Amino acid sequence: MEKEAAATQVEGEVNPKKQKMSSDEVRPKRRKIAILFAYCGVGYQGMQKNPGAKTIEGDLEEALFQAGAVPEHDRGIPKRFDWARSARTDKGVSAVGQVVSGKFYIDPTDSFIPRLQSHLPIQFKIFGYKRVTASFNAKKFCDRRRYVYMLPVFALDPTAHRDRESVLASFGSDVQLLKCFQCSERGRKVFGVMGKRSFGAVTSESENLSNSLSTVSDLGSEDVKLIDLANAGGDNVNGNDLNAEHVKEFGNDQNEAIEEMKIDVELNESGFTYGEKEKQRFNNILKSYEGTHNYHNFTTRTKADDPSAHRYIISFKADTTVTVDGIEFIKCEVVGQSFMLHQIRKMIGVAVAIMRNCAPESFIDIALQKDINITVPMAPEVGLYLDECFFTSYNQKWKDSHEEVSMNDYEAEAEDFKIKHIYSHIASSEHKDGAVGLWLHSLNYRNYPDLLVTTNDKKPVMKNDEVEITTNGRGSEAEVSSAEVKVTTEKDAEVIA
Repeated sequence: MEKEAAATQVEGEVNPKKQKMSSDEVRPKRRKIAILFAYCGVGYQGMQKNPGAKTIEGDLEEALFQAGAVPEHDRGIPKRFDWARSARTDKGVSAVGQVVSGKFYIDPTDSFIPRLQSHLPIQFKIFGYKRVTASFNAKKFCDRRRYVYMLPVFALDPTAHRDRESVLASFGSDVQLLKCFQCSERGRKVFGVMGKRSFGAVTSESENLSNSLSTVSDLGSEDVKLIDLANAGGDNVNGNDLNAEHVKEFGNDQNEAIEEMKIDVELNESGFTYGEKEKQRFNNILKSYEGTHNYHNFTTRTKADDPSAHRYIISFKADTTVTVDGIEFIKCEVVGQSFMLHQIRKMIGVAVAIMRNCAPESFIDIALQKDINITVPMAPEVGLYLDECFFTSYNQKWKDSHEEVSMNDYEAEAEDFKIKHIYSHIASSEHKDGAVGLWLHSLNYRNYPDLLVTTNDKKPVMKNDEVEITTNGRGSEAEVSSAEVKVTTEKDAEVIA
């Protein structure tokens, strides 16, 4: 009786691996495919699935289940359907040519792509899928990856969004600088001028400044050359309704208040453009990254003697610009075999620091040395996106029997997605939050004392060797920020501010 009961129980249980559909439903065949898609990374904690975090993979896996490509017993267990991604993206980073692979229940005659798209938010775009070999792996078979960083042109202008140290150091000098209009810096108190940041209608810096200057000129003063009055006197004051009453708040006498400030005009019309000379210099700087180098200073938690610190950069160039919502961006395109966490953002950060004359052009060569540990600036994440993943070797090997895994069939759709979702998000974020502008204000020797490093100024931080770092004849600004910095062993090297 017990054996019969056990047999009945076994017969009543359903083996998930052998579970069959009802007579009315016919499950399609499980096929190995590569899915090509795009997404805007805002609101996500990156690509890779992470328990408790909102991730791209998490939403995509759930959408695949809802679309019927993944059965109930495999839900949330990617290993069961041979899941692989071609590239990981960090928090807030977008992608246009992302690829994932796996074994899914797909009916070629069915409208799988529209059904999958219907279970995803609007910031996703599923372009299509390609049938691949049973051994295909989106990560292992990816030869190269191309990323693009959308860098505002003003970031390369040394006179735009000056760092805090330069602004403070200019007070009392013949040429005084003032903090920017559309940065949170204007929320600080400078010579009695208190402003609050407003997220209302966005106008250009030049328009705001022109309105302020025209008002001041009506008062009969020719000594004022730059005034941050856009929000002086409260939230309801802007560059368009600025009047003499607001200026009176700075003192009993308008001319006396204006004389006190004595600030030079620094319009956003400094004449800086991304011309041939600037383009050539910037490209020469980026070219220093090409080849195989040790990038342990351009990531986190990776030691210099770790083999994974070595990365091969095929090309890095910035030849084209695009204007979005009134902001001109430089498209910095980098192609490499693979990248580490924060690597591209730090590569851009160092290149910008050099262009703004915050670091010598030899700084990249120093930062790439294995025996030196330094801290390098990191550009904001909002401007970075994965542009395309390449499978050149795979496509060449299987060109006669399988479809090519590439974005060639979806170029028009991909470009449309870039403009509508990625470019617009990058531009609107800069208008609203001013991420790049605020970052530029922090690009100084106090926050990044290692930018002062040259081969003659600083000894390399050797393994198992404790050294003292001192400045050689630097000015007071350097003394405050980088003098007497002590670095210990390579394992726990850090800058003591």
